[in-house]
Amino acid sequence: MTTEHNQRSNFVFAPPVDNPAAWQASLETFRNGLERDFPGAFLETNTSALRGFTVLDFEIEVAPDVYVTGTSAMPTSDYAYISIVEATADEAAAFAVWLRDSYVPSPASVRFMSSFVMENGDEMPWRLPATGDTTDVAAVMREHLAAAGAE
Repeated sequence: MTTEHNQRSNFVFAPPVDNPAAWQASLETFRNGLERDFPGAFLETNTSALRGFTVLDFEIEVAPDVYVTGTSAMPTSDYAYISIVEATADEAAAFAVWLRDSYVPSPASVRFMSSFVMENGDEMPWRLPATGDTTDVAAVMREHLAAAGAE
């Protein structure tokens, strides 16, 4: 099954299940990374009513005229997740490549899931490729989305 290039889903990025502290992340370091690499980023800290801890909402331009909106939660060094809302695989891949190459300490330490696939009953995270450009990562994300339709 092929996946439409314009199919939108929420994507979640997190450290490996077997090493949740792999990123040693914090909202402060994540905010600093976004400010450094995405001038003009919209960044807003809020307290999540659902979870009761502080989150960072953001909107960044990941490529010319390509914006992604998301939320990051990193309440402790061994718990981190970043969600991107209503993004295409190409948009999510542009963010994911930045996350992998410019923020997390090891390119092999990123896993992802999508709301589209989870809604179809598959909650197994996929590993983000440790190498490859945005086109390569987008292809993997489209494969991930297509896997849900193959059930």
